[in-house]
Amino acid sequence: MDARKTVLHETAVIAVGQALCLAFMFGLYALLGKFSLAVALGGVAGALIAVGNFFFMALVASLAADKAQNQDVDGGKKLLSLSYPLRLLAIGAVLVVLALSGYFDPLALVLPLAFVRPILLVNEFFRKKED
Repeated sequence: MDARKTVLHETAVIAVGQALCLAFMFGLYALLGKFSLAVALGGVAGALIAVGNFFFMALVASLAADKAQNQDVDGGKKLLSLSYPLRLLAIGAVLVVLALSGYFDPLALVLPLAFVRPILLVNEFFRKKED
């Protein structure tokens, strides 16, 4: 599988996992009697941010690997080291703006960011071993 297809496939896995985790999160909010439009908006926005972050991280990692394969290891390292703080700043700025708008529940906005690692762990568990 070429790098672009891999990035899109893994991003699709994260998106499906986010949808499942959001459904579970919304169910918990509903059971606690705390579900509202702000929770729904926060959860969806947080999931979109998490999927977007993963996509850009995977894309930059793929570009850095291409640079390293073309004997530009330093260029690949610089690309990766620049990408992380920029993505972190962008996510932080978007989260702050959305949280301060009053339309999004802050906890529901942040929780989907924590779902990515468990989704990747579950995906790795079910990944088919290539011979």
